[in-house]
Amino acid sequence: MATQASDADEMISGINITPLVDVVLVLLVVLMVTSSYLASQGIPVDLPKAATGESTASILSVSVTRDGALFLDGKATSDREFRERVRSAYDANHDLRAVIAADGGSAHRSVVHVIDLLRQERVTRFALNVDPDAVSPKP
Repeated sequence: MATQASDADEMISGINITPLVDVVLVLLVVLMVTSSYLASQGIPVDLPKAATGESTASILSVSVTRDGALFLDGKATSDREFRERVRSAYDANHDLRAVIAADGGSAHRSVVHVIDLLRQERVTRFALNVDPDAVSPKP
């Protein structure tokens, strides 16, 4: 049976959620675009290439430049200040994670030194940041 057109005096018995879904999808797209923009606002480093890169939610953002300079959350820092800030962050959150973005031309010892500093402050969950878009697929 087909329904007939409703009169103007009848109450609406259903809710049309299409506009709500449209608004939620637009907000989701805006959130995704701005979050990727904010994540890219770090220290400019030339990330090494890797085919198995994946994204992760980071709490500490560690950067090592080509000349070995150390940055924590976008601010230049010394080893002592780095350890103090990591220690206070670990005290606030024992499930602390760090993402290390090292310039591809930086010395290997600089990256190992950063990993050692993190481990001395009991941060054992860390990842190395890579640029997955720059890797060409295998034939």
